Amino acid sequence: MDFNPIDLILHLDVYLDLLVTNYGAWIYAILFLVIFCETGLVVMPFLPGDSLLFIAGAVAAGGGMDPVLLGGLLMLAAILGDSTNYLIGRTVGERLFSNPNSKIFRRDYLQQTHDFYDKHGGKTVTLARFLPIIRTFAPFVAGVGKMPYPRFFAFSILGTILWVGGLVTLGYFFGNVPFIKQNLSLLVLGIIILSLLPMIIGVIRSRLGHAASKAEPR
Repeated sequence: MDFNPIDLILHLDVYLDLLVTNYGAWIYAILFLVIFCETGLVVMPFLPGDSLLFIAGAVAAGGGMDPVLLGGLLMLAAILGDSTNYLIGRTVGERLFSNPNSKIFRRDYLQQTHDFYDKHGGKTVTLARFLPIIRTFAPFVAGVGKMPYPRFFAFSILGTILWVGGLVTLGYFFGNVPFIKQNLSLLVLGIIILSLLPMIIGVIRSRLGHAASKAEPR
Protein backbone atom coordinates (compact mmCIF):
# COMPACT_ATOMS: atom_id res chain seq x y z
CA MET A 1 0.00 0.00 0.00
CA ASP A 2 1.60 3.28 -1.13
CA PHE A 3 1.71 5.96 1.54
CA ASN A 4 -0.01 9.28 0.97
CA PRO A 5 -1.96 11.62 3.25
CA ILE A 6 -5.38 10.61 1.92
CA ASP A 7 -4.52 6.93 2.29
CA LEU A 8 -3.34 7.60 5.85
CA ILE A 9 -6.64 9.26 6.78
CA LEU A 10 -8.86 6.65 5.11
CA HIS A 11 -6.88 3.70 6.49
CA LEU A 12 -6.02 5.00 9.95
CA ASP A 13 -6.96 1.65 11.46
CA VAL A 14 -4.30 -0.14 9.38
CA TYR A 15 -1.58 2.38 10.20
CA LEU A 16 -2.55 2.49 13.88
CA ASP A 17 -2.38 -1.31 14.11
CA LEU A 18 1.08 -1.16 12.51
CA LEU A 19 2.23 1.45 15.03
CA VAL A 20 0.95 -0.65 17.93
CA THR A 21 2.76 -3.71 16.55
CA ASN A 22 6.03 -1.89 15.86
CA TYR A 23 6.21 0.54 18.79
CA GLY A 24 4.22 -1.09 21.59
CA ALA A 25 3.66 1.26 24.53
CA TRP A 26 5.20 4.15 22.55
CA ILE A 27 1.87 4.37 20.70
CA TYR A 28 0.51 6.32 23.67
CA ALA A 29 3.25 8.94 23.27
CA ILE A 30 2.66 9.13 19.49
CA LEU A 31 -1.08 9.67 19.87
CA PHE A 32 -0.48 12.14 22.72
CA LEU A 33 1.82 14.16 20.46
CA VAL A 34 -0.66 14.17 17.55
CA ILE A 35 -3.57 15.43 19.68
CA PHE A 36 -1.34 17.95 21.47
CA CYS A 37 -0.06 19.36 18.16
CA GLU A 38 -3.52 19.63 16.61
CA THR A 39 -4.93 21.52 19.59
CA GLY A 40 -1.80 23.33 20.73
CA LEU A 41 -0.05 24.56 17.59
CA VAL A 42 -1.96 27.04 15.45
CA VAL A 43 0.00 25.91 12.38
CA MET A 44 -1.20 22.27 12.67
CA PRO A 45 -4.97 22.36 12.00
CA PHE A 46 -4.89 19.61 9.36
CA LEU A 47 -4.32 16.63 11.68
CA PRO A 48 -7.21 14.09 11.69
CA GLY A 49 -8.23 14.34 15.34
CA ASP A 50 -11.86 13.14 15.14
CA SER A 51 -11.26 9.98 13.12
CA LEU A 52 -8.04 9.26 15.03
CA LEU A 53 -9.89 9.26 18.37
CA PHE A 54 -12.63 6.95 17.06
CA ILE A 55 -10.19 4.47 15.54
CA ALA A 56 -7.91 4.57 18.60
CA GLY A 57 -10.94 3.50 20.65
CA ALA A 58 -11.59 0.64 18.21
CA VAL A 59 -7.94 -0.50 18.42
CA ALA A 60 -8.18 -0.37 22.23
CA ALA A 61 -11.29 -2.58 22.09
CA GLY A 62 -9.27 -5.14 20.12
CA GLY A 63 -6.70 -5.31 22.92
CA GLY A 64 -4.09 -3.05 21.33
CA MET A 65 -4.25 -0.41 24.06
CA ASP A 66 -5.69 0.15 27.51
CA PRO A 67 -8.86 2.23 26.93
CA VAL A 68 -8.75 4.04 30.29
CA LEU A 69 -5.08 4.98 29.93
CA LEU A 70 -5.68 5.96 26.30
CA GLY A 71 -8.64 8.21 27.10
CA GLY A 72 -6.91 9.83 30.07
CA LEU A 73 -3.69 10.59 28.19
CA LEU A 74 -5.49 12.00 25.15
CA MET A 75 -7.68 14.19 27.36
CA LEU A 76 -4.51 15.49 29.03
CA ALA A 77 -2.95 16.11 25.60
CA ALA A 78 -5.97 18.10 24.42
CA ILE A 79 -6.16 20.18 27.60
CA LEU A 80 -2.43 20.95 27.56
CA GLY A 81 -2.64 21.74 23.85
CA ASP A 82 -5.51 24.16 24.38
CA SER A 83 -3.68 25.92 27.21
CA THR A 84 -0.47 26.17 25.17
CA ASN A 85 -2.35 27.63 22.22
CA TYR A 86 -4.13 30.09 24.52
CA LEU A 87 -0.79 31.16 26.01
CA ILE A 88 0.71 31.71 22.55
CA GLY A 89 -2.26 33.86 21.56
CA ARG A 90 -2.13 35.82 24.79
CA THR A 91 1.62 36.52 24.69
CA VAL A 92 2.35 36.84 20.95
CA GLY A 93 -1.05 37.50 19.41
CA GLU A 94 -1.16 41.13 20.53
CA ARG A 95 1.95 41.89 18.45
CA LEU A 96 0.12 40.82 15.31
CA PHE A 97 -2.22 43.78 15.87
CA SER A 98 0.48 46.34 16.70
CA ASN A 99 0.55 47.83 13.19
CA PRO A 100 -2.34 50.34 12.96
CA ASN A 101 -2.18 50.25 9.14
CA SER A 102 -2.47 46.48 8.84
CA LYS A 103 -5.33 45.42 6.55
CA ILE A 104 -5.52 41.94 8.10
CA PHE A 105 -4.68 42.29 11.81
CA ARG A 106 -6.77 45.38 12.50
CA ARG A 107 -7.22 46.74 16.03
CA ASP A 108 -11.00 46.70 15.71
CA TYR A 109 -10.80 42.96 14.97
CA LEU A 110 -8.96 42.48 18.26
CA GLN A 111 -11.65 44.42 20.14
CA GLN A 112 -14.39 42.42 18.44
CA THR A 113 -12.59 39.20 19.40
CA HIS A 114 -12.37 40.37 23.01
CA ASP A 115 -16.06 41.26 23.10
CA PHE A 116 -17.12 38.02 21.42
CA TYR A 117 -15.21 35.82 23.84
CA ASP A 118 -16.49 37.91 26.76
CA LYS A 119 -20.04 37.03 25.73
CA HIS A 120 -19.80 33.63 24.02
CA GLY A 121 -16.31 32.40 24.88
CA GLY A 122 -17.28 29.38 26.97
CA LYS A 123 -19.66 28.00 24.37
CA THR A 124 -17.17 28.66 21.59
CA VAL A 125 -14.27 26.89 23.33
CA THR A 126 -16.44 23.85 24.09
CA LEU A 127 -18.15 23.49 20.71
CA ALA A 128 -14.95 24.21 18.76
CA ARG A 129 -13.65 20.83 19.92
CA PHE A 130 -15.92 19.18 17.36
CA LEU A 131 -14.93 21.43 14.44
CA PRO A 132 -11.67 20.68 12.59
CA ILE A 133 -9.43 23.71 11.98
CA ILE A 134 -11.66 25.85 14.22
CA ARG A 135 -10.62 23.83 17.29
CA THR A 136 -7.01 24.69 16.48
CA PHE A 137 -7.65 28.43 16.18
CA ALA A 138 -10.25 28.94 18.93
CA PRO A 139 -7.79 28.76 21.88
CA PHE A 140 -5.38 31.12 20.09
CA VAL A 141 -8.14 33.67 19.46
CA ALA A 142 -9.34 33.30 23.05
CA GLY A 143 -5.81 34.20 24.19
CA VAL A 144 -5.63 37.15 21.81
CA GLY A 145 -9.00 38.34 23.11
CA LYS A 146 -7.75 37.96 26.71
CA MET A 147 -10.57 35.67 27.79
CA PRO A 148 -10.04 35.01 31.53
CA TYR A 149 -7.94 31.86 31.76
CA PRO A 150 -9.93 30.11 34.54
CA ARG A 151 -13.10 30.45 32.43
CA PHE A 152 -11.29 29.29 29.32
CA PHE A 153 -9.75 26.35 31.18
CA ALA A 154 -13.09 25.20 32.60
CA PHE A 155 -14.79 25.13 29.20
CA SER A 156 -11.70 23.57 27.63
CA ILE A 157 -11.98 20.68 30.10
CA LEU A 158 -15.70 20.30 29.38
CA GLY A 159 -15.10 20.24 25.62
CA THR A 160 -12.23 17.79 26.02
CA ILE A 161 -14.28 15.32 28.06
CA LEU A 162 -17.09 15.41 25.49
CA TRP A 163 -14.78 15.24 22.47
CA VAL A 164 -12.09 12.78 23.52
CA GLY A 165 -14.28 10.76 25.88
CA GLY A 166 -17.17 10.62 23.43
CA LEU A 167 -15.23 9.59 20.31
CA VAL A 168 -12.92 7.11 22.06
CA THR A 169 -15.95 5.51 23.75
CA LEU A 170 -17.85 5.28 20.45
CA GLY A 171 -14.84 3.70 18.79
CA TYR A 172 -14.39 1.26 21.66
CA PHE A 173 -17.98 0.00 21.56
CA PHE A 174 -18.76 0.28 17.85
CA GLY A 175 -15.46 0.38 15.93
CA ASN A 176 -15.19 -3.40 15.74
CA VAL A 177 -18.80 -4.10 14.80
CA PRO A 178 -18.40 -6.16 11.58
CA PHE A 179 -20.44 -3.83 9.35
CA ILE A 180 -18.61 -0.74 10.61
CA LYS A 181 -15.19 -2.42 10.41
CA GLN A 182 -15.84 -3.46 6.80
CA ASN A 183 -16.84 0.10 5.88
CA LEU A 184 -14.41 1.98 8.11
CA SER A 185 -12.98 4.11 5.29
CA LEU A 186 -16.48 5.35 4.43
CA LEU A 187 -17.16 6.03 8.11
CA VAL A 188 -13.94 8.06 8.45
CA LEU A 189 -14.88 10.04 5.35
CA GLY A 190 -18.34 10.61 6.82
CA ILE A 191 -16.87 11.83 10.12
CA ILE A 192 -14.66 14.31 8.24
CA ILE A 193 -17.56 15.61 6.12
CA LEU A 194 -19.91 15.95 9.10
CA SER A 195 -17.31 17.75 11.18
CA LEU A 196 -16.52 20.17 8.34
CA LEU A 197 -20.18 20.79 7.46
CA PRO A 198 -20.87 23.59 10.00
CA MET A 199 -17.79 25.48 8.82
CA ILE A 200 -18.74 25.06 5.14
CA ILE A 201 -22.29 26.29 5.84
CA GLY A 202 -20.87 29.27 7.75
CA VAL A 203 -18.59 30.21 4.85
CA ILE A 204 -21.46 29.92 2.34
CA ARG A 205 -23.77 32.04 4.49
CA SER A 206 -21.05 34.64 4.97
CA ARG A 207 -20.41 34.89 1.22
CA LEU A 208 -24.11 35.04 0.42
CA GLY A 209 -24.58 37.78 3.01
CA HIS A 210 -21.61 39.70 1.63
CA ALA A 211 -22.96 39.37 -1.92
CA ALA A 212 -26.43 40.49 -0.81
CA SER A 213 -25.03 43.57 0.95
CA LYS A 214 -23.13 44.50 -2.21
CA ALA A 215 -26.27 44.10 -4.30
CA GLU A 216 -28.34 46.44 -2.08
CA PRO A 217 -28.87 49.89 -3.61
CA ARG A 218 -27.00 52.70 -1.93
